[in-house]
Amino acid sequence: MAGGTLLKATFTLLAGGAVAQLIPLLIGPLLTRLYTPAQFGVYHLFAAVAANVAVVACARYEFALPLVRGGEDAQVLRALCLRVLVAVVMATTLAALLWCGLSGDAWPMWLPVAVALLGLVSLATLQATAHKRFRALAMARVMQHGGGAVAQAGAGLAGAGVAGLIAAPLLALAATVAMLRLPVSGTLGVPGDRVRQMALRFQDFPKFNTPHAFLGALSDTVSIALVAALAGPAAAGFWGLTMRYLKAPATLVGGAVSQALYPHLADSDAPGVATAKGRAAVVRVMGLLALIAAPLVLGIWLVAPWAFEALFGPDWRDAGELASALALYIGVHFVAAPLAIVTMVWGAQAWALRLAAVGQAMFVGALAWGLTQGGLVTAGWCVSAAMLLYFGWYFVCLARWPVPAPPEAAQ
Repeated sequence: MAGGTLLKATFTLLAGGAVAQLIPLLIGPLLTRLYTPAQFGVYHLFAAVAANVAVVACARYEFALPLVRGGEDAQVLRALCLRVLVAVVMATTLAALLWCGLSGDAWPMWLPVAVALLGLVSLATLQATAHKRFRALAMARVMQHGGGAVAQAGAGLAGAGVAGLIAAPLLALAATVAMLRLPVSGTLGVPGDRVRQMALRFQDFPKFNTPHAFLGALSDTVSIALVAALAGPAAAGFWGLTMRYLKAPATLVGGAVSQALYPHLADSDAPGVATAKGRAAVVRVMGLLALIAAPLVLGIWLVAPWAFEALFGPDWRDAGELASALALYIGVHFVAAPLAIVTMVWGAQAWALRLAAVGQAMFVGALAWGLTQGGLVTAGWCVSAAMLLYFGWYFVCLARWPVPAPPEAAQ
């Protein structure tokens, strides 16, 4: 993919992502008046647990689809993903039944549905990415995020409570799967030996990328559980809303850039090997994202407390104070968000897993320390300091990633 094509693909995805993020942002002030902070706390806990399981629902095999692009290999890979997904959903159903029995809550029974739909969306998204269907991806993002927020508003107006917060985005996920038109014909008849061969061929994805993704999602789950346990359900609502709004730019730009950059690197780089051209592209992306992140951080510092109170009501000013404390973390996360696919292409998933384990430990440790020492805002500043160090090291490593010498230079 040439540089101009990469830029065009990125802008196509950015346009769809902008609409997808703008709708929830505009509807958010209405949602905070339809649902209480405590209700949001329960919803964000559900969403975190569902995401934690869903990121590994296909054992991350779907992320190999851009590397095979199409044909019979892609069909076998989709069959592998669907068989893993069925097993994960069944296990989630058993866990949800146990959770309901022990807690007396009904909402965990939504988890298998959420995991199934999120897994299908991920599979369909990577399939579309492999075929560079960027317009369809942009429209699907609008449906997933914007449609979910609209449905939550409708549920809130109907007085549906926590059940409405949970069920509404699931309807949007189902519509997203339908929109992306995931090809499933023929996958049921793929022989088991072919599926096993494909699983071995891309074994690095479940071996290294699955725990990597799980750790990332687990930190979100542990974080909101820590906040709820140490500061109460309302504080968990503040944390969830703040993260949802502050990470919206990273979700918007990061998703667009990564979906365009992945096939670009897969086309230009030899499988499992970094090249000077690919590394230069990654450095350019990091530099451009840093230029965007700097004013974003400054803006959050200056206006977050006032903006959160004005938009969401006086009860949410504490969320604005937390947002200011998390501004530095949001800035470096904004730059890092699209770069997870780089180590997949460069064959460095084992290294990325080790580094991610350190990063998640730093994040949760900083959060816990801040909560015990000074409360939610102090925890935000601790997280920002820890993540500035972690992501700074990550950026340096990618920028200086070793590339093999050209054959003529090696002679």
